[in-house]
Amino acid sequence: MPYDQNNIFAKIIRGEIPASKVYEDEKILAFHDISKVAPIHVLVVPKGEYKNFSDFTAQASTEEISNFFKKVSEIAKLLEADKSGFRIVSNTGFNANQTVPHFHLHILAGKKMHSL
Repeated sequence: MPYDQNNIFAKIIRGEIPASKVYEDEKILAFHDISKVAPIHVLVVPKGEYKNFSDFTAQASTEEISNFFKKVSEIAKLLEADKSGFRIVSNTGFNANQTVPHFHLHILAGKKMHSL
């Protein structure tokens, strides 16, 4: 199945849909989730066309993957999520409840998380 260029995150990246941005550079965008499940709930997306975590790790360059995860850590610090702890989550596929077919990580913080 090809990448859906009309998914909501692709539209946010292109500026067609507004978002409350936390961080942006030429390769990454981070913005507040509108359906937050924690006091801090930020989505971090690569600007490349990747459907999910598996697609990202298979198709992106080693440099792009490394940069993405380093930026996730920097964004967590920018949000001060690192002070009391945070969780990063990526849902991949139907059974994991991935609702947008664009790879993204959730940074969740600001409250005690339930054990998995």
